[in-house]
Amino acid sequence: MFSLAHISDVHLSPLPRASPAELRGKRFIGYHSWQYRRRYIHRPEILAAVVADLLAHRPDHVALTGDLINLSLQAEYRVAAKWLAALGDAEWITFVPGNHDAYVPVPWDVGLGLWADYMQGDMRVAGAHDVAGLAAPFPFVRRRGKVALIGASSAVPMGWRLAAGRLGMTQIEALREILRELRKRGFFRILLIHHPPLPGQAEARKALVDAADLKAVLEEEGADLVLHGHNHEAMFTRLDSAHGPVNIVAVPSASSAARGGKPPAAWNLYQLRRQEEAWSCNVVERTYDKATGQLSTTREFQLDLARDPVPAK
Repeated sequence: MFSLAHISDVHLSPLPRASPAELRGKRFIGYHSWQYRRRYIHRPEILAAVVADLLAHRPDHVALTGDLINLSLQAEYRVAAKWLAALGDAEWITFVPGNHDAYVPVPWDVGLGLWADYMQGDMRVAGAHDVAGLAAPFPFVRRRGKVALIGASSAVPMGWRLAAGRLGMTQIEALREILRELRKRGFFRILLIHHPPLPGQAEARKALVDAADLKAVLEEEGADLVLHGHNHEAMFTRLDSAHGPVNIVAVPSASSAARGGKPPAAWNLYQLRRQEEAWSCNVVERTYDKATGQLSTTREFQLDLARDPVPAK
């Protein structure tokens, strides 16, 4: 069995002190949103409870699908680097960035580059390319036995009041090659992305701009599982592809205090098993309870993984 924990939208707090110069432009709006609303939603004590619960389950690997920080302040990147290191090493955690991790343009070496070890592949697969503005190849692939974790970046700086994302055709065409090759080689393919991958899964100002193009690739090549965040809620969608169902699952924010109409913090545990050519996947949903300050299992279900048989290798 291979067990995978999925958390998303950490939104580390408290917010580090920022200079007036840093709080110009889009950050000015974001700062006031944080001070008057979001800091009451994303609570460090709730995140600590989620992390403790995750660690107690001792998963084989952790997938973190973006929004570690809030305003892309340089101090936030440093704080988040320390938080990641405390959670676990880069061999145990795979990260893909979210829109708040690229809230405004920040040089790689003082921004996302501080987390680069968590965004690097360890499997040579045709199709990985550089993404504009990021000094790391996306999509990347990490192999854990016969499980392949595919990291894609939808994090690009957007205009004021926009929280949208974009993959770009370079990444999308690369994903087509990667998904095809990994399917032929019999891997269980897990795509990690921050934004919901299908059209209509988020309002326009928060959506993945090229979701229709990604959907076409998923329908053509398939994927066993797509994990995302961004909407701060549990979501489950099944997309039919030429190679069986694509299970698309999201989790709430890992620090959510269940305010503003959003659910409490939660994380998912995926328990994968392979017998000859067939895979099975059990999903355990762990949710924070404000009354107890603890997490408990609120749902458990099996994914439908039927697909074209692939000879075991």
